Amino acid sequence: MQKIKFNELNISNEIQKAVEDMGFEETTPIQTSAIPEIMNGKDIIGQAQTGTGKTAAFGIPMLEKIDPNNKNPQAIILCPTRELAIQVSEELKRLSKYKKNITTLPVYGGQSISRQIRALKKGVQVIIGTPGRVMDHMRRGTLKLNNIDFLILDEADVMLDMGFIDDIETILRDIPNNRTTLFFSATIPKSVRKLSRKYQKNAKFVKVAHEKLTVPSIEQYYLEIRKGNKLDVLTRLIDLHNPELSLVFCNTRREVDRVNMQLQARGYSSDGIHGGLNQNQRDRVMNKFKNGIIEILVATNVAARGIDVDGIEIVFNYDIPQDTDYYVHRIGRTGRAGNTGKAFTLAVGKDIYTLKDIQKYIKKKITRHPIPTVNDIEEAKFDQFERELSQFIEQEHLEKHIKVIENLIDNDYTAIEIAAALLKKSFAFDKEEQKEEKVSFGDTGAESGMVRLFINKGKRDHISPKHIVGAIAGETSLSGELIGVIDIYENFTFVEVPSESGHEVLNIMKNNQIKGNNINIEPAKPRAI
Repeated sequence: MQKIKFNELNISNEIQKAVEDMGFEETTPIQTSAIPEIMNGKDIIGQAQTGTGKTAAFGIPMLEKIDPNNKNPQAIILCPTRELAIQVSEELKRLSKYKKNITTLPVYGGQSISRQIRALKKGVQVIIGTPGRVMDHMRRGTLKLNNIDFLILDEADVMLDMGFIDDIETILRDIPNNRTTLFFSATIPKSVRKLSRKYQKNAKFVKVAHEKLTVPSIEQYYLEIRKGNKLDVLTRLIDLHNPELSLVFCNTRREVDRVNMQLQARGYSSDGIHGGLNQNQRDRVMNKFKNGIIEILVATNVAARGIDVDGIEIVFNYDIPQDTDYYVHRIGRTGRAGNTGKAFTLAVGKDIYTLKDIQKYIKKKITRHPIPTVNDIEEAKFDQFERELSQFIEQEHLEKHIKVIENLIDNDYTAIEIAAALLKKSFAFDKEEQKEEKVSFGDTGAESGMVRLFINKGKRDHISPKHIVGAIAGETSLSGELIGVIDIYENFTFVEVPSESGHEVLNIMKNNQIKGNNINIEPAKPRAI
């Protein structure tokens, strides 16, 4: 089933905006098939696994049809467990973020029923609950079903296996017949088909054919980390494995731009690609990647579809994908043409549960990987140096250099001492070069701890201090409060930023704009005394 952009569906701007905030750019197969049918009032049976986007598949059309002015329950979603009920409730809250006056409520055992009763009395349009607790509210008279327009069974096969059939049928019988009835199930056993024939109206069967792992030679790892350490862990993995070509996947356009700029600021050869770029821009970035001009491509799922490049050694899931199919699609970019490949997924907090769904779906264990240490990276660099040196010895003509070594040996130095000294000097030179790169501002005439930057735009370009602060704080990781003195003249501007942020601001802002003006930014020359 072809995936399409959400803006190609007949859905409101509020839902589209919420979907964009959640990081979705295109529909999953189940959403492509189900949303238009449900929007047209059709009952469906959707066969879809966990992690395929089925909550949005029924949630989006349901939320579009809810009447915000009617405070009575209009939709009931039945789930087999409290965990799933909570998960569905959270997803619906995110989807209805910009829809005013729509209230959702999860109801399940183990939570205070009096609290649920108070919430129901205030007015709730969408109930997400386990069959037992929904039945409990029906018996108490705290949940009226006469206004229900939607009844959704999520993981119907699991609920029937758990023995909820009597409760489900009681609920179904109490709901008006002119409702929309949706069944979503990973499998479609006879019991689900029988229930469908009894309570649905000419239901359409929607089955999603999942993408399969076609490359078994991919080593898959995950790292459990804190959110604030994501970029550091990513760069350590890059330094440790030193891939010639690698892909970094993010869930949103904004995150692609941010990660790409931060990688560039740290000296990595990277560029970004996402659905916000026009075709010419995307082609330019892809050509740079294919030709090895850049080594790291940061991308969203949508952009990934056009990435068919041999030689990609590693795929990094900077953000864990919201759809298991996306995971398979992402890691399939490596290990191509008979080559081996690696895939690393950065898991933060609840991501670990999504990772379990992915492992269940692909029927393969994803191995936990330790966070690389500085020593690990140093050892990897030594190993790489050894390989490169062996190759150099075999390929180069070293007669003149051998004579220099022989002279040193004649002066009572051993060959091992000479080699060790050269090795240390080589690494010390590299570190000195890096140090020099980082501290290249010199005296810019700024206050202590700050660097002063020159920008070639000023008052005649209608630029004010708030524009300078807004542009720098909005594009970099630097907080606006830390930006120092700003001097705006007719044709140019000086701005002071903390020394440790100087390189990031230069790298990110050099190809950027302030108030629609393309700018040139560079270290300022010290003030004349």
